[in-house]
Amino acid sequence: MAIFHLHRPNDEGNLGETIAANLLRQKGFTIVEQNLKVNAKEIDIIATNDEYIVFCEVKTRTSTFAGYPEESVTKEKQRNIVYAANAYLKIHHENRKPRFDIIGILLDPQTKQIQELNHIEDAFFPPQRTIHANSYSGQYRWHNKAYWKSKR
Repeated sequence: MAIFHLHRPNDEGNLGETIAANLLRQKGFTIVEQNLKVNAKEIDIIATNDEYIVFCEVKTRTSTFAGYPEESVTKEKQRNIVYAANAYLKIHHENRKPRFDIIGILLDPQTKQIQELNHIEDAFFPPQRTIHANSYSGQYRWHNKAYWKSKR
């Protein structure tokens, strides 16, 4: 059984998640959850609109010294997000198409104003058979290999 609890990020991360949530709202999404942890695996934002349920990873940085923020979402982090999304969908049955997004935010180190904001829709896809098959209905089932191949 998955254990859910909220996680409080640092101030920079908290600001980034607020910016990302506002961006998603401007794009017509409703924020369902923020900072959701499932067995130590976190989803920063879960948002929905009429068509999608979006599991969004937010990365905020004040420098590109180690690369752009969105580049730091590793395969392991992606697997953790998919794991948490699966646990969430086992409890909250959805009829919307799933999507995994990344929002990268680059802030000015002194003023904390946005220097760059990059929203990558469909940033990655879950491996075949990793998502609960009854999570949602329709032609876009998570376990449908042809769907995920067509998205690549």
